[in-house]
Amino acid sequence: MGSLPHAFSLFALILLLTSGTGADQSTKTQAIFKGSTGIGAIVDTSSRIGKEEIVAMEVAKEDFYGSGNLTFLLINDSQKDTIHAALEAKDLIDTRQVQAIIGPQTWEEVSLVAEIARETQVPILSFADTAPEWATGRWPSLLQASPDKRAQMKAVAAIVQSWNWHQVIVIYEDTDSSARGVIPHLHDALREVNSQVSQFVAFSPSASSDSMSKELENIKSKQYCRVFVVHLSFKLAVRLFEMAKKMEMMQKDYVWITTDPITSLVHSFNASVISSMKGILGVRSYYPKMGQDFENFMQRFRTSFSRKYPREEKKEPGIYAVQAYDAMRTIALGLNKTGSKRGGKELLENILDADFPGLSGKVKFKNHNVAAAEIFEIVNVIGTGYNEIGYWSNGFGFSEKIHENSRYNSSSMIDLEQVHWPGGPRYTPRGWTTLRSAKLFRIGVPSFSGYEEYVKVESDDRLGTNSSGFANEVFKATTASMPFFLPYEFQYFNGSYNELVEQLHLKNFDAAVGDVEIVASRHQYAEFTYPFTETGLVLIVPVRSSSKAWSFIKPFTTTMWVLISVITVYNGFVVWWIERKHCDELQGSITTQIGIMIWLSFNTLFSLNGPKLHSNLSRMSGVVWLFVALIIIQTYTANLTSMLTVQRLEPTIPTVEELLNSNEMVGYCTDSYTERYLLEVLKFKNQNIQHFQSAESYAQGFEDKKISAAFLGIPSAKKFLAKYCNSFIQIGPTYKIGGFGFAFPRGSPLLASVNEALLKLSEKGALQELEKTWITPQKCTKIPSDDSLGPSGFRELFFLTGGTTTIAFVIYVCRTNLLRHKSIWGIISAVLKRWFLAHNRLSLILEAMMNTDKTCVGLCLSLLLDALSRDGEDDDEELTVPMEEKVAPLEEKKQKTRTKGRR
Repeated sequence: MGSLPHAFSLFALILLLTSGTGADQSTKTQAIFKGSTGIGAIVDTSSRIGKEEIVAMEVAKEDFYGSGNLTFLLINDSQKDTIHAALEAKDLIDTRQVQAIIGPQTWEEVSLVAEIARETQVPILSFADTAPEWATGRWPSLLQASPDKRAQMKAVAAIVQSWNWHQVIVIYEDTDSSARGVIPHLHDALREVNSQVSQFVAFSPSASSDSMSKELENIKSKQYCRVFVVHLSFKLAVRLFEMAKKMEMMQKDYVWITTDPITSLVHSFNASVISSMKGILGVRSYYPKMGQDFENFMQRFRTSFSRKYPREEKKEPGIYAVQAYDAMRTIALGLNKTGSKRGGKELLENILDADFPGLSGKVKFKNHNVAAAEIFEIVNVIGTGYNEIGYWSNGFGFSEKIHENSRYNSSSMIDLEQVHWPGGPRYTPRGWTTLRSAKLFRIGVPSFSGYEEYVKVESDDRLGTNSSGFANEVFKATTASMPFFLPYEFQYFNGSYNELVEQLHLKNFDAAVGDVEIVASRHQYAEFTYPFTETGLVLIVPVRSSSKAWSFIKPFTTTMWVLISVITVYNGFVVWWIERKHCDELQGSITTQIGIMIWLSFNTLFSLNGPKLHSNLSRMSGVVWLFVALIIIQTYTANLTSMLTVQRLEPTIPTVEELLNSNEMVGYCTDSYTERYLLEVLKFKNQNIQHFQSAESYAQGFEDKKISAAFLGIPSAKKFLAKYCNSFIQIGPTYKIGGFGFAFPRGSPLLASVNEALLKLSEKGALQELEKTWITPQKCTKIPSDDSLGPSGFRELFFLTGGTTTIAFVIYVCRTNLLRHKSIWGIISAVLKRWFLAHNRLSLILEAMMNTDKTCVGLCLSLLLDALSRDGEDDDEELTVPMEEKVAPLEEKKQKTRTKGRR
């Protein structure tokens, strides 16, 4: 860039030395009179843009100066040649002494014209696409009268993002204004939306049809990308699309997006041009086509344009016409302030102070540039013309209309009108196609990995070199789920992981896939995806066998054992209490009865074949307890079997702190970041750490007693424990660092798409399935924290047996007390009955003595004495004999006595 101004100065010097030739070669559209002053213009009079600018400036001249002053506007033809444009500028400045110049259209022409006007400080109002930042310092009189095209590149990128296209081919004209001004901004805008330019194609302004055809054929056969952004001049673009149509590149799956040099002239397309450009999507500068001023300008422009260029089919003005009109008005307002005879620096200052609403929008300069455009119109070329489908506003996004209540969508064109693509209105192009000959992405894969499950490279004489493993499969699944096709090939790298990542920075690889740790120091060379494995560093130590003494009591907790003992003794006590009166063996001294009760308690735990039970209550209690005991015994047996069968792993070193204090040797992988972490963060001593290459070397180091522990990343630790699950165990916390991820060059637009695809795989569970397949085919039993069973699982059973026994005991006690009370009432009743019987007998005897002779008297006395003598000797059975049975014999004896007396 720095040498360019010097080249311009040298060329300007040549022009000054050859002054006078320009006037003879120039083509004037107006008669010029020496000494007159006015406004000059340099345009390509043969182009549609030049024709619109000429008519618009003439309309503006009539508005501000009337139609009589024919020499005020001096228009010279650049003839589409940079040198010729410079000669015309010299003629306008030196010979015609114009006070300002409008145009030219390209930056190459503008830069030479500005150099010629440098000394005179004649204001130059440029319509070039863009101007470099250094231009203002070099040429203070140069002003950018058309909005910079940089903002328009954001609109193009927004369209690409809306349809989720991640690869773009950019076709542009090989000029300084495009290559150095517009295309870099397009590239940056695409990167911001995570899209990548897969190829830049530059055509020279004089490119032959043959060269253009070969370039398109090369793209079609070797590039899978089918999204094209075209930034060409109108005539070059027409030739391009005609060839693309012949080569069947305006069909299904193809996307063509055009910028201002093409789209701003879409209103002038004839039927032939439209037929070759059907389906393209274009972005152009927006200007409000409303208001009385615009309607007046539109009407006058059509009339003048039809009269001046009758062969042109379309008469409507475009953005270039309204910009030329506003440029004329800007200069006219500046001249009105300075006076018609004064120009130069004073006129330049007045132009820079311009602030008015023009036909193209607000006209106001900032840093020698007119206000940047913020709104762009999106058009779609269809069968008979074009359709304005919507707008894009910088900072807001897409909208169908432009007004205060417009609804915007920042990232999608869904609210706009239907787009008619080259493949048809209902078919949205993918933007890519499968192509065997397409350029393949170079994916670097480490030739050696510490774990073959992650990356395994095999060489075969017949099949060549192939790779497999978890990392490879994750990458394949990720690319398969991406919304666009990504052709790639694995290339194998025989070096360290750090060197592999550096190859991305050196552009030897497009990505790195494998067990590549995400480390901060590597970010200076590459960027990483989200980790596709768990992240962190863990400590692995050997295990020692645990002692099996007293293992028989571990199936139950202490509380459970106490509860079993209590309920057993309680059941035994109740059975003993109920059965003690029925069995002589349950009687004796207190010591004997306590021993018998305890023996009875545990005997009923296993069977009912101990002492024969006489009471139904004790049988009920024993049966329920036997049922509960059977369940408890079976549970105990099962849990004890599990504990004795499943190996218990206990670490030789329980904590990291103990490892630090013991000064034992610790192993780690070869990565330097792990070494730094152990030394700087965990504070291990340098002499206490040792690096290893692989899992096998770790195991050998443990076996040879070289190390007592090892730090591994979680993915590596999983695989190590899966292989040596009976010998090692993970202890301590997880130190959150690292993880495995895919590496891409810094700024790669593929990174966002790969991350999105990785997240989708994780959410669907695909990553977990791949991990099960490749990483953890073996299963290691985890060490239970405590397998002893407590009372909570047997609560209902204990309630059942305890409740049953308690109910039996309560029933027995209540019945015993009831029988005791029944016996007391029986004794009282017997005494009363005896008394009544004795009293009845005495009455019978006395009556007999009164009614019979003395023999009967003796008999009655003997009966009375007999009754009195037996009064204290009768048992309970006699007392229960009914009174009728007692009285009947007496009545019989009485009857016999009476019979004897009569005799």
